[in-house]
Amino acid sequence: MLALLAGWEAFVRLDDVPPYILPSPILVLETLAADRAILLPALFETLKVTFAALAAAVLGGVGLALLFAQWKWIERSFLPVAVVLQVTPIVAIAPLLLIYLEPATAVLVCAFLAAFFPILSNTALGLASADRNLVDLFELYRASRWRTLLLLRLPSALPYFLGGLRIGGGLALIGAIVAELAAGAAGQGAGLAFRIMEAGYRLNIPRMFAGLALISLAGIAIFAALSALSAWLLGRWHESALGPER
Repeated sequence: MLALLAGWEAFVRLDDVPPYILPSPILVLETLAADRAILLPALFETLKVTFAALAAAVLGGVGLALLFAQWKWIERSFLPVAVVLQVTPIVAIAPLLLIYLEPATAVLVCAFLAAFFPILSNTALGLASADRNLVDLFELYRASRWRTLLLLRLPSALPYFLGGLRIGGGLALIGAIVAELAAGAAGQGAGLAFRIMEAGYRLNIPRMFAGLALISLAGIAIFAALSALSAWLLGRWHESALGPER
């Protein structure tokens, strides 16, 4: 990464590329510092929507996965709807949502839809992947369905859920950005994507790159935080969190 940034800086300086075509990394950092009063509040708005949508996706995805695990007829009824929502591009849904909902609500719904399916599908897969021998053991001791869920299926599903959560965190940010772009095109918006679009209209290319850098850093931070949460929850008991044997 450092070599890439150094090559970028050298290319811009040696070829004397104007900043409205391609700003140098140093100019992007300077713009980020100079325009922080504009970009940082916009980033806060985007992250607020991202985390709210991710929390709603966790509640909805895990809750629906639990229902799938207990009653197969619910899974057969609702899973096709979830698949349709997942395969429909957010960029196509966002303009429609802006017609029927307030801009802030539409952005939140888009981010929720982007994050919902990975959490639902991974959690449902984890709940269905409990060791069959242990399931038979619980049945032998006549454990109730909910007791089996609490003591066996939920711990078995935790690594799958955390994997879906890491994916959903990044997708929630992407969904929020896409919806903010659609809202900005409609003349409504306050998030970071709206500020990037506004800078593009003004040909303020360094500010656009500064906004993109903030989005990338936010995505990396979200993934790192969720990876750290996964490592902490799985700890020393699951193979995915264990290092190589010494």
